[in-house]
Amino acid sequence: MSADMSGAIKLLVSDVDGTLVDKEKKVAPATVDAVKRLKAAGLGFTIISARPRSGMMPIADLLGIDEPMGAFNGGIVFKRDGTVIEHHMIDVDVVRGAMEIVGDAPVDTWFFADDVWYASTDQGGHVGSERKASAQDPVIVSDFSDLLAKADKVTFVSDDEDLLRDLHAKVAAKFDAQATIVQSQTYYLDITPVAGNKGSGIEELADAFGISLTQTAAIGDQANDIAMLKRAKLAIAMGNAPQNVRDVAHEITSANDADGVAHAIDNFILTGVSA
Repeated sequence: MSADMSGAIKLLVSDVDGTLVDKEKKVAPATVDAVKRLKAAGLGFTIISARPRSGMMPIADLLGIDEPMGAFNGGIVFKRDGTVIEHHMIDVDVVRGAMEIVGDAPVDTWFFADDVWYASTDQGGHVGSERKASAQDPVIVSDFSDLLAKADKVTFVSDDEDLLRDLHAKVAAKFDAQATIVQSQTYYLDITPVAGNKGSGIEELADAFGISLTQTAAIGDQANDIAMLKRAKLAIAMGNAPQNVRDVAHEITSANDADGVAHAIDNFILTGVSA
């Protein structure tokens, strides 16, 4: 797949986990430097993520992002100064229905509401990673009833890939038109609002920057990034991305543990190179 680069790229929208940060959830110095070069050249840079706002703020502080960003895959478009430009929540009937479908399946349940991470347990192999990603500790609850009407994101967590894939299919079969239902990782089944998808998110971000999608590049690594990669003028997949993500990309960069975003900025954007 190749991109027509006759129109110069003016904005790069980057996914965070598996893309901008390494496996330790850190932004490498090479990436920090590359973003500085991008900005020095007069181009815009921002981030969009399944993370809550709390998990994006340290990165915004590090990279000096004062422009609009997208949390919950674009469910909340906000600025570092606290300004909220867009805020969409999941329809309460979808949340209730999804919980009923999942029932007593052996999954952990995470609710994100009011900038708080609520969880059915603080145990499990992915809790530590989420602590880093969301920059907060979970609040343990046994009953999510009071949260059903104000959920920004609901995540079901399991390392049983077949189980999660089956739950994904069942929830999507009933609510696909009323919510964004994606697996941001093989072990995460995320439900966000209809507008909480990165296709709508990149459109809202580009609009907030006053830049056309025809002048926008996107970079990501997982299935929930495909919607924005399809919308972008220049779509870049990470070297660690699975084949279905690579298939929609114009360019493939190196992995997130090998300065993939820095490589993409220097080789595909600042130089205007395309395959």
